[in-house]
Amino acid sequence: MNGRASHRRRIALHRITLAVVLVAGAAAPAAAQVAVRAGTLHTVSGPPMEDAVVIAGADGRIEWVGPASEADIPAGVEVLEAVVVTPGLVDAHSVVGLSGALNSDAGQVRDQDQLDRTAPIQPELRAVDAYDATETLVEWVRSYGVTTLHTGHGPGALISGQTMIVKTRGRNVEEATVAPARMLAATLGRAVASNFESPGTSSKGVAMLRAALIDAQAYRDRAQRAAGGGADAPEPPARDLAQEALVRALERELSLLVTANTATEIAAALRLQREFGFDLVLDGAAEAYLLLDEIRAAGVPVVVHPPMSRVRTGSFETAARLDEAGIPFAIQTGFEGYVPKTRVLLWEAAIAAANGLGRERALEAVTLGAARILGVDGRVGSVEVGKDADLVLFDGDPFEYTTHVCGVVIESEVLSRECR
Repeated sequence: MNGRASHRRRIALHRITLAVVLVAGAAAPAAAQVAVRAGTLHTVSGPPMEDAVVIAGADGRIEWVGPASEADIPAGVEVLEAVVVTPGLVDAHSVVGLSGALNSDAGQVRDQDQLDRTAPIQPELRAVDAYDATETLVEWVRSYGVTTLHTGHGPGALISGQTMIVKTRGRNVEEATVAPARMLAATLGRAVASNFESPGTSSKGVAMLRAALIDAQAYRDRAQRAAGGGADAPEPPARDLAQEALVRALERELSLLVTANTATEIAAALRLQREFGFDLVLDGAAEAYLLLDEIRAAGVPVVVHPPMSRVRTGSFETAARLDEAGIPFAIQTGFEGYVPKTRVLLWEAAIAAANGLGRERALEAVTLGAARILGVDGRVGSVEVGKDADLVLFDGDPFEYTTHVCGVVIESEVLSRECR
């Protein structure tokens, strides 16, 4: 099975898990029907359309897409117009909502919850318990077109916690949530040593992670034997939230998002995946160009580092190299150690576009490509009938420096009308 086929099969498994979450999620605020007319509409799932209209229903989904000359817009429906319209952008990895705009660790203004430094392995921590839907930084990234966000605990620990998927709107976490738990965020390499006394080396970090997964296997096996009953059945283990989270990764209900930038770190992540069989998503992967064959053979997708990030041995051309190799990938804003802990997704995609990726593939990397890796492409990532009515309105080419985002629609609700 080739890499793309293997990736599609894993995403199908995740859709089964996510479907329950998506149906059971809290109802979003009511939206009115709205129509958007575009000089150029990038559907992403198909070729661009000139002078097109998208009609979004009051249920938050797209009702109709096609040429303006054929559009039957109901009377009284608001019509927004833009030079260019794209699907809402999907940020494949961020810490926004746990990290805030103030960048403060002090007292009452503390807004940095993306990394707990009390222990290097804490899979029981849940982003859903810390995400602030009203954080200024959420509104800020939305104003630049991001409508879906994969966010949560950041890199810097062997396992820092569980990530989640949200829409960049809502009065509270329940209204924002698309999936309350999607991946376990992990980090390999020397970066962990700067936050914890142990592990102090890369090899110790891998050994500690292996030991945690082996313990989780034993926890799972004992629980299964106890549930089976019989005279020889052991007592069920005491409930352990950390073990339960790791078991979900072993059962492929949660992916393991492993931040690994050097070739050594990437190779270690691939070895762990082969040993334990979890669903691996490589994060960062600055030196992925040194292991393209191995990554492709493993069928592992990559959430590649922002091209402009200060990653040692990073390259503006990493996304293009992954694309040429046929490896599924998405571009992220990632995590920054300075204000405001994030980057502008459109800018990072534009840099990749200018360095071998091209505009079409760059746009896909921050829309449908990202949605596929996250397993939510049935809802977001492209402009298609039945999908969420998430749209971004531009006054020019999205990847031109002088272009502005002049409107953002999420599930038919107009969240922004100002150009910025």
